[in-house]
Parts: sequence; C-alpha cells; structure tokens
Amino acid sequence: MRVGILTVSDKASRGEREDRSGPAARRVIEAAGGQVVRTAVVPDEEADIRGVLVAWSDEGLDLVLTTGGTGFGPRDRTPEATKAVIERETPGLPEAMRRAGAERTPAAILSRAAAGIRKSTLIVNLPGSERAVRESLAAVLPALAHGLDILRGAASECAGTGRRS
Repeated sequence: MRVGILTVSDKASRGEREDRSGPAARRVIEAAGGQVVRTAVVPDEEADIRGVLVAWSDEGLDLVLTTGGTGFGPRDRTPEATKAVIERETPGLPEAMRRAGAERTPAAILSRAAAGIRKSTLIVNLPGSERAVRESLAAVLPALAHGLDILRGAASECAGTGRRS
C-alpha cells in the first residue's frame, strides 16, 4: 500500500516542536509492509489540510493518514477538512480507534477523528500524540488491508456482512 502521512500542527509546521506523531505512524505502516511515499507538515489551517488531502488522493495514494487536529481546541480543524473532501464516510474506523483508546485513556472518547473515501483513497484521521497514533493504528490495521483491497477491486465483500465473496 502506498501511504501519505500528513501531520497537522501549528508548532511543528513553524519548527517550534519536533513532529513525533508522523514518524510514529511511518514506523507502524512500514512495519506492516506499507510504503510511505509522501509526508508533510501543515499548520492547523483547513484550506492547507484540504489541499494536501485532495492532491494526494488525486495522485492515487491508497491511504492517507493525518495526525493531529482532532481535539476540542479552537484550531483543531482536521475532521472538518477531511469531511469536506471525502465522498463516502467510513465511521467504523474512528469508532474503533476511540473504543481502543478509551480502554487506556478515558479522554480518548473526546477525539473528533473522521475517516472516509475520496476516489480510491482511504483517508483516516489519527490523534496527535505519538502513543495515540500507535494505539489507533493497532486498532484499525487488521481491517485496513482488506478495506484497501476492496477499494482497489482486488477483493469483494458480501453486502453488510464484511465477509469476502
């Protein structure tokens, strides 16, 4: 799978803080056999986030992961930018990440992360902390490969059952 990782952070985009969540996502994806072909860091600006999501999905990446900007802060706009560019939502992915995160940290349920499909690209919002990125990906990686196979037409799914036909 060809993957792009977009870190959304005002401070990291200005060089005031090291981006740790993007590299954490990269390590997990590469350990799972994925190929990270694009990385970027942008400020918490909805237009900047949308621009990268559109460009990378138009390029045909299989998966775009965002890190950061999913909380309650006034500048946290990643879910809004994601929802503005996707064509179909995939609510089970953020639900699984929140559920898994809440087992360790009650505040995980405050995540506003979104996920969805634009063209043949799956876009998934991850939290901004390094630990939360690892935990969130662990919760969804087992299903991602099959979902991406379906998007590429390499597998089919029986409607509503999640079983291959």
